[in-house]
Amino acid sequence: MNYTVIYDGQCNLCSNLVQLLEKLDQGKRFQYIPMQDEAGLAQFNVTPQDCEFGMILIDNAMPDRRWQGSDAAEEIGQLLPLGNVFVTAYRNLPGMKWTGDRVYEQVRDNRYALFGKRSTIYQTVYPYDCEQCSSTPNQS
Repeated sequence: MNYTVIYDGQCNLCSNLVQLLEKLDQGKRFQYIPMQDEAGLAQFNVTPQDCEFGMILIDNAMPDRRWQGSDAAEEIGQLLPLGNVFVTAYRNLPGMKWTGDRVYEQVRDNRYALFGKRSTIYQTVYPYDCEQCSSTPNQS
């Protein structure tokens, strides 16, 4: 897996989007860490305070290469099959990127009020596995 997505495991919207990504990607490109997993975050030098600015996408080959918030959502879209067509169109429409960034910030800051808060943290079927990053991927 090439990328790690750090998401809010208590946010209904975030958890549902991770579940959608899991179905679309089937663990080929993405693995996941909930923001509530401080030990998992520490492996990437991410703090809970860093997470306050939204989801984070990390390139596992170059962990200093990362995207956050709406930029992370766009990059995830680019990495999905045919996603680059939609993301490129979105970015090229005048004012759309600015508007998208503002909408993301509003949803991020009000996600529990808008979509509810889970009583338990969503545990992904493709969790980040440090051993997996340092060894040959399992092809089974």
